[in-house]
Amino acid sequence: MRKKIVAGNWKMNLTLAQGEQLINDILQAGLKLAEGQEVVVATPFPYLTKAKSLLKNYPGFFVAAQNCASEKSGAYTGEVSAEMLQSVGVDYVIIGHSERREYFQESNAILAKKIDLALAAGIKPIFCCGEPLEVRQAETQNAFVAKQLEESLFHLTEEQLKNVVIAYEPIWAIGTGLTASAAQAQDMHAFIRSQIANKFGREAALHLTILYGGSAKPGNAAELFSNPDVDGGLIGGASLVASDFVAIIQHLG
Repeated sequence: MRKKIVAGNWKMNLTLAQGEQLINDILQAGLKLAEGQEVVVATPFPYLTKAKSLLKNYPGFFVAAQNCASEKSGAYTGEVSAEMLQSVGVDYVIIGHSERREYFQESNAILAKKIDLALAAGIKPIFCCGEPLEVRQAETQNAFVAKQLEESLFHLTEEQLKNVVIAYEPIWAIGTGLTASAAQAQDMHAFIRSQIANKFGREAALHLTILYGGSAKPGNAAELFSNPDVDGGLIGGASLVASDFVAIIQHLG
């Protein structure tokens, strides 16, 4: 059975006090997670230890970093290594988010290095892939995403892949108010799963969790999550509002 995950990516938002209040509000909602369901909170680096301490007694709740360095250690001022994240109890790390790709020019090769370092540190990568608007309009999104997968994940072993989550981000639907239709989301998720099956085998593909990462909200989460190849969501803006985030989690089904 595949894990069903809702992950909240706070991005560069909230003070420590606001973040603590947000987590407490989510926990006070009294969510009952079914077997195989997880909630992941991806906070800014300074809040990770606090988030970990708040969530430690809540089964099914985990903490993620939003990025890690592409080097193991050394003279890289301002960077945070996967080993550092592991040392403070981080469970997951988001790698290859579209904003990192765009604003910081992170290539597929750099992301492959980050994947390796995260796995070596015992942290599960949430690997983001997806196409910008011009690629979608040209109807070449499958080839675009296939290249991202091939260049960042296909060097892994089947055993390593078991600890990877993929998040599909239609970049044209992030922060724009646009959302991929449920059919568009399902089509791409099924395509991603087929690419994994071709490389790693059918069993590996069947057990891979693939999240939708394009402006999911309480109003569309149920429809999106009902698709057979959509295993939850990587949530941006809605994860900053406790009631919205809780409502999305409740649609995991």
